[in-house]
Amino acid sequence: MKTDIKLLENGKRLDGRKYDELRPIKIEAGVLHRAEGSCYLEWGGNKVLAAVYGPREAVPRHTQNPLRAIVNARYNMAAFSVDDRKRPGPDRRSREISKVISEALENVIILENFPRASIDVNIEVIDAEAGTRCAGLTAAAVALVDAGIPMRDIPVSCAAGKIDGQVVIDLGKNEDNYGQADLPVAISPRTGEILLMQMDGHLTMDEFNQALDLAIKGCHIISDLQKKAIMEKYQKITEVK
Repeated sequence: MKTDIKLLENGKRLDGRKYDELRPIKIEAGVLHRAEGSCYLEWGGNKVLAAVYGPREAVPRHTQNPLRAIVNARYNMAAFSVDDRKRPGPDRRSREISKVISEALENVIILENFPRASIDVNIEVIDAEAGTRCAGLTAAAVALVDAGIPMRDIPVSCAAGKIDGQVVIDLGKNEDNYGQADLPVAISPRTGEILLMQMDGHLTMDEFNQALDLAIKGCHIISDLQKKAIMEKYQKITEVK
């Protein structure tokens, strides 16, 4: 990840943010009518749609668990979501992200309420600008609440990393491409349990601790935005009635 591109100038990042400042985030719940639950999220230049279907009988039957539901998260980046057109369909990266998001959600959904069922979570990245796995998981969590899926908490995700030797929160596109490290994290805000953690690049132990603290701080800020989006959806329903 070494580069001659300068990512910090006079203590400010290329987009003018401070080291601990998130990109603008917009979250809207209940945007799709044919899904049990849905969410549209804009996070910087990322645009993400999440839709939840189920719980419903898991098929094929050999995938069923007699004691609990299974979670199938499918993360996909649209072919037009990146600068160089991506080949349509799943690739190794999308399968890996689908797997880690499924595992993170399994830790908060009360799966034992739905034996032999599947809960399908579809995450479509329409426009990508770094941090799409964090955006996807955050949108999926709101869609699950919108679907009425019982959960122990609403999971949320945020990343931190290192650019020009400085630990910062929520890497942008150039920071992700040319920075020195990236640390996406997902937590359960109520308990502080870490549901997902991955790292790309190199951090010292002190830098890792700083990055983790920043990512968790970001998670709590975004958690408030998730709850606000959910409340706004149900306030609109109440006003219509």
